[in-house]
Amino acid sequence: MSVAIGILALLIIICALYVAAEFASVASRVTRTRQAAEAGSNAARWMLTILQDPGALDRYIAACQIGITVTSLLIGALGQSSITPVLASALHSLAGVNEATALGIATVTTLLVLTAAQMVLGELVPKSLALQFPTQVAIYTSGPMRVSMWLYRPLTAFLNNSGIVVLRILGTPAGGHRHIHSSQEISFLIAESRVGGQLSAQEQDRLDRALRLSELPVRRLMVPRRDIVGVEAGATLLEVQRTLVESAFTRLPVYEGTTDRIIGLLRAKEVASHIASGVSEGGALLARDVMRPIAQVPESIRAERLVAELRRQHSEQAVVVDEHGGVSGLVTLEDLLVEILGGAEKPASPGEVVPERLPDGRVRLPGRMRVDEARDWLGVLWEGESDTLGGIVSERLGHLAEPGDRAVIDGVAIEVESVEQLAVRALIATPHEAFVGARESGREEATDE
Repeated sequence: MSVAIGILALLIIICALYVAAEFASVASRVTRTRQAAEAGSNAARWMLTILQDPGALDRYIAACQIGITVTSLLIGALGQSSITPVLASALHSLAGVNEATALGIATVTTLLVLTAAQMVLGELVPKSLALQFPTQVAIYTSGPMRVSMWLYRPLTAFLNNSGIVVLRILGTPAGGHRHIHSSQEISFLIAESRVGGQLSAQEQDRLDRALRLSELPVRRLMVPRRDIVGVEAGATLLEVQRTLVESAFTRLPVYEGTTDRIIGLLRAKEVASHIASGVSEGGALLARDVMRPIAQVPESIRAERLVAELRRQHSEQAVVVDEHGGVSGLVTLEDLLVEILGGAEKPASPGEVVPERLPDGRVRLPGRMRVDEARDWLGVLWEGESDTLGGIVSERLGHLAEPGDRAVIDGVAIEVESVEQLAVRALIATPHEAFVGARESGREEATDE
């Protein structure tokens, strides 16, 4: 009896090993395993070859499942053959239960006890450990799994091929196990890391911003055409210098005729160098003579592709071109960094509208503010064809906005405060009621603490 119990305990441990190996292989990250391999771990090195090969990972998981199935069958068979008769005999002799009833009670009791022991010790506990420490568990179980994959190799091949045949009959393509995550899943993992204390709020925000670059069109980052400060191709370097001083920019686009024909880029350092060397005395050199090439990108391109395009075209700025070939705006690497890092926006120019909260609870927002940036002020994300608040307001009004126009957009009451060159310059908004309530509740909780 004691020998049988010892063998059953060993089988439960083996089952636990297979369960832990299966869940760890699915939850492990290639980057973490690679770090362990680079640190000199041979087990991690072998495990890395499994994780990087979908076919090998399929065979690995199949070996785990075969091991779990075999050990479960052995536990049940050994338990019924060795423990059930002893327990039935004890019930018959000690409790006076007839043999048939004693056998039935012993069979059910053995089944329940072994099932409970196997579920708790052989499945739930190892699964929890594997999900908490996937890389470590995968590495520690790699030795036994290496032997198991060799032992089960014929059976694994047969079962995997059988599964592929069934999938083909069902019209479903067979796909291997791969560690691929969507941006939404990665964002969820980042949020969980923040809750778990692995990331600060600022780090979470920056990572989320970087993830959004894959969905963010470059037109949302650009300086609009109407705000571009540039110089004519025929301007002298002394005239260019004055424009640089007045604008406080270190680079200026060069255009011919209008900003719809931007042909190059000037750097303040190079302009100053030419002036200091006396080359431009008498206005001999013009902007077109010392300008550099400037990149051009379509306004529909995603922000994540911007760096690659700037590098390919050897430029630090890019002209954003609309579908009709006209200039929509100008975008730089700094715009991309501001989008990722946040909180690094340039100081507001004199007279420029800045977001502010008014004493009566409403907010004043610039019409050119992006709708995604305004979400923290309004409590709701406006949906529409336009990227800015002013554009959404005109969409909902159905005409070009005028001072005093009022509307309610997704539960937010707005009033157009001022208009400049047919575009909304500033608007007054009453944040969404639910957002206001949540904000006030948060303030009360902070006060209580």
